[in-house]
Amino acid sequence: MNETKFEQYKLKPFIINAVKHFGFYEPTEIQERLIPIILKDESAIGQSQTGTGKTHAYVLPILQKIDFSRQEVQAVITAPTRELASQIYHEILKVTEFCDENETISARCYIGGTDKQRSIEKLKKQPQVVVGTPGRINDLVKEQALFVHTAKMLVVDEADLMLDMGFIEDIDQIASKMPEKLQMLVFSATIPEKLKPFMKKYMENPKYVHIMPKQVTAAKIEHRLLPSRHRNKVKLVHEALTLFNPYLAIVFTNTKKMADEVADSLIGKGLKVGRIHGDLNPRERKKMMKQIKDLEFQYIVATDLAARGIDIQGISHVINYELPSDLDFYVHRVGRTARAGNTGIALTIYEQADEDALARLEKMGIEFHHVDMQKGEWVDLEDRNKRKNRQKQTDDIDKQAKSLVQKPKKVKPGYKKKMQSEIESFKKRQRRIQKKR
Repeated sequence: MNETKFEQYKLKPFIINAVKHFGFYEPTEIQERLIPIILKDESAIGQSQTGTGKTHAYVLPILQKIDFSRQEVQAVITAPTRELASQIYHEILKVTEFCDENETISARCYIGGTDKQRSIEKLKKQPQVVVGTPGRINDLVKEQALFVHTAKMLVVDEADLMLDMGFIEDIDQIASKMPEKLQMLVFSATIPEKLKPFMKKYMENPKYVHIMPKQVTAAKIEHRLLPSRHRNKVKLVHEALTLFNPYLAIVFTNTKKMADEVADSLIGKGLKVGRIHGDLNPRERKKMMKQIKDLEFQYIVATDLAARGIDIQGISHVINYELPSDLDFYVHRVGRTARAGNTGIALTIYEQADEDALARLEKMGIEFHHVDMQKGEWVDLEDRNKRKNRQKQTDDIDKQAKSLVQKPKKVKPGYKKKMQSEIESFKKRQRRIQKKR
């Protein structure tokens, strides 16, 4: 490929060569809108879902702005999880590989679970781009090993998750050591109210870019609903997994305790199950991610930590053991499957109490397929909303009949009976019409 539309941004030759190598011809919507803003040194808030090309939307212009001649920290990129920080770091390395020998960019990744003392020793020479988790970066700043006062660019990726995980205080401390004229770039799938005071403190008139999803979830996901009907949910999950025989399935729970209970029960039923949640220590988590990448597990049980910021390849099935309280996480969870044009199945086991949440998801444009398992097979069930729709039709016909059959101006004996008879015959006609449709 000899040309790319990224050339319009007048990016340095090494970035254009990298982009061509990656096969990027046309910028995604978030890239098209954010790259010019970032190149102009303006602060920005980017609201978009995962899979929109967000990482390159800030990585490319940041690398463009790095001054090769200054061997000091020029940009700090923070991410809520070690896995996401590592992914961002590796994307940067893929681009900087194309630098000339004379003009190189040094980038380093600092995350928990690695040897802090070794990191401090290596910081005798400051990197130009710092990527990492807020806690570890803040530790190195406090140790006076990492000098962020020279950096004019700060990225806060997955900001809503940062808030949930209690990292905003660390980011606040890092940002307070940086220059007053700071270019801050905040990326988030949602913008919670509690995040706004922090952004207001550091961002003056930021540009706001909201990329509306073309579809709430990928086109090739089949969303299935399985009623629990007071049955044992672990048994249902086991039966569903056995029926699916997935390439790789991930079962989501809302808490670490429940993740362990479900994983232990499935292991007790003879399945080889991996687990991902916040209670795993760094070594266990690293080992687990390696085992998953090496396809040692066909099944993973996880909390929402894995729904965002962890890219596990090849997930064919997602099972919601329970619906998340924040319905945005439904989108993040099912977004782990049907990636890069593949198909996927998302199964949600629901209870009567979940009806409101399901109705809200349907309003967001998600179409559910109502199913059950009988004698080792999937069977279709009647649409959950059919009874509701039938009742609504009946109510509508009643209202229509009463409005059309007018009370006569001059009331004669027996008018009530006559009116009621007219209403009933109208309703019968309407029901016959409905049945024929």
